[in-house]
Amino acid sequence: MRQLSQIYLLLLLLTGLQGCSTIGYYGQAVGGHLSLMLRGQPVESVARDPQTDPELKRKLSVAQSARTFANDVLQLPVGKAFTKYVELDQPWVVVNLVAVPEFSLDPHQWCYPVVGCQAYRGYFNLERARKEQARFNAQDYDTFIGAVTAYSTLGWFNDPLHTGFTSLPDDRMVALMFHELAHQVVYIKEDTAFNESFATAVELEGLRIWLEQQASEAGFDRALQRLEHRNRTLDLVNGTSAQLRQLYQQQQVLAADVLRGRKATLLEELALAYARLSEDYPEPGPFGTPPVRLNNANLALFQQYNQHVPAFRQLLRDHHYDFGRFYDSVKTLSRATPEAREQQLSALSQRFVEHL
Repeated sequence: MRQLSQIYLLLLLLTGLQGCSTIGYYGQAVGGHLSLMLRGQPVESVARDPQTDPELKRKLSVAQSARTFANDVLQLPVGKAFTKYVELDQPWVVVNLVAVPEFSLDPHQWCYPVVGCQAYRGYFNLERARKEQARFNAQDYDTFIGAVTAYSTLGWFNDPLHTGFTSLPDDRMVALMFHELAHQVVYIKEDTAFNESFATAVELEGLRIWLEQQASEAGFDRALQRLEHRNRTLDLVNGTSAQLRQLYQQQQVLAADVLRGRKATLLEELALAYARLSEDYPEPGPFGTPPVRLNNANLALFQQYNQHVPAFRQLLRDHHYDFGRFYDSVKTLSRATPEAREQQLSALSQRFVEHL
């Protein structure tokens, strides 16, 4: 699956937490984040060090240019984010667990102090994530663990650059930086789809403008191909999701075995359609390289990140790509009731037409 990100706000003085599992979870979260922060070195020092690999120096230079661009052009709250660099032992920083009931597309929600409930849970330790995954599997949930390339602390900490960023191609690294910085603009408790779709829209439009200014035709072509693949994959997922939701509404009249059989058929058809779609693409799509196995958790996660992207991109167009005014409108929208937000986002999505 595409590079994932998450909201990961760690408060070191959490109080009122009860239960060994809760304390254990926050212990690994705080410990993992502190370890990451303490290992950070100033980017300028790493870039000046004669022992630093020349390719890493180039990557850090690109990242710092993108950081300036994010501040000056995209009007993102850069602050001191990405001014330190951390060398990781792997290209991901944490893993995300998503769990969805067997006959539903509504993901389980984990609730946290300050940031509210989210449709995923992040772990610095893979084995801890697998242990929690096994608990949900035992309850017949569909689950998915995805490697998380980066996360945002919503500006509470100065998020560092690390090998999760620098191991990516330049355009993907830059896009991910824009995505993480966008999370500092607005955040709504209990609405993962709003938060992630907004950040993804800023990522896409920010990358488009960045590549145009860099006069990078090859990079822009790759970005357009990925965007087309993502959009066509989203169309497939939305179609299958509609069929699955209709099927799951029949739980009172169909036997569980019948539901499982029809569900499996729909998911297999989706996987085959995705494989056909991916045949002519030069790089893996949102679900990776076929053959793929899909379940409710894969679909729910993908839709969380993409559900409202067309709406936010249309809203940015309406403001003639004035990012400051766009952010003001998004903040206003975030204060509406969930029902009013959904209605406005739906209307914006219906007006959006991709210009490839």
